[in-house]
Amino acid sequence: MVQRVSLVFVVAVLSALFSLQAACWAADSAKVDVIAAPGGGMPIVAKTDAAGTIHLVCQATQGPYYVRSTDGGKSFGQPLPIVNREAQQPGLEFTVWDMAASADGRVHVALGTNAWKLKLPKEEWGFFYARLEPAAKAFTPIANINLTPSEGFSLAVDERGNVTACWLADKLYANVSHDGGKTFEPKVEINSAYNPCNCCTTSSTYAADGRLAVLYREETNNERDMFLVLWDQASGGTSRSKISTTPWQIEACPMTYYTVVPASGGLIAAWPTKGEIFLARIDAKGTVQPPGEIKTPGQNGMRTGLIALANQSGNTLVAWKKDNQLGWQLYDAKGQPAGSPGSAKSPGSGAAGVLTKDGGFVLFR
Repeated sequence: MVQRVSLVFVVAVLSALFSLQAACWAADSAKVDVIAAPGGGMPIVAKTDAAGTIHLVCQATQGPYYVRSTDGGKSFGQPLPIVNREAQQPGLEFTVWDMAASADGRVHVALGTNAWKLKLPKEEWGFFYARLEPAAKAFTPIANINLTPSEGFSLAVDERGNVTACWLADKLYANVSHDGGKTFEPKVEINSAYNPCNCCTTSSTYAADGRLAVLYREETNNERDMFLVLWDQASGGTSRSKISTTPWQIEACPMTYYTVVPASGGLIAAWPTKGEIFLARIDAKGTVQPPGEIKTPGQNGMRTGLIALANQSGNTLVAWKKDNQLGWQLYDAKGQPAGSPGSAKSPGSGAAGVLTKDGGFVLFR
């Protein structure tokens, strides 16, 4: 009897030690580094490519610029202006909405302008786009790809060279490129039944099955729920899932930003409701997975940045911006907080960060 109890005790101790070691491994893989944006600008969005190169775009007084790092953020190359001289006009300001990086290192940038303030023709109030080829030393000239008063711009790229530019103009639209961004097809309304908040945004990414995932906020009956759309671009078919559960009824667009990104087995989405940040894991069919909607300690303001990143260990990092303060919280594979929230001073409204090749997280301030 004594021997049996001892064996059970030993097994229990070994199991506890293994669990502790596994927790340590998970913590190591979930390291968060916070790096100052090079060039003195305000970080807007960052992405990595298949080689692990970090691509970062920042906003500055002289206009948006781009930098890259091939050593995990330890050093960066010289800043490159995104807007070519020919596109610059007195009083015209370009702002970055989104950026995507192809597997081969091609960089795609979505921009908007203040053309409406300058009372320029309405065709100039649209979605502007620039591209940096892997070996190029300058971005392509700025292109107006939709010629429509619009906002809520996002970009998504897949492994086959397809680029999708999503945007809002009372409805949810997209322009698609099948040649790496060299040309874009005419606009397409993704589904006429969708009624998005026009002054919020879109977030988009390609899912593992090749469908485009688009996150947006609905405005029907002033119920500002979050929906995930899965769009089969070959057939044109769409499906839609409500992913938020905390209700928010408000008679005006709350002007919020949010994000959806790939994760193991599906997607991760993060969004604000009533000024608080929520997180959810979503499977390949668009269904929210247990534990459901997760309330984070984050808070946001109007049109302030919000990102989520997930590594192969199941850790998820959510980061947000409010009042020139960058905040973040890590979660484990079960959706439980891993450690305490972090924060750092950071100028501007953008939140930018990447997942490194070793499974760690980098945030820019």
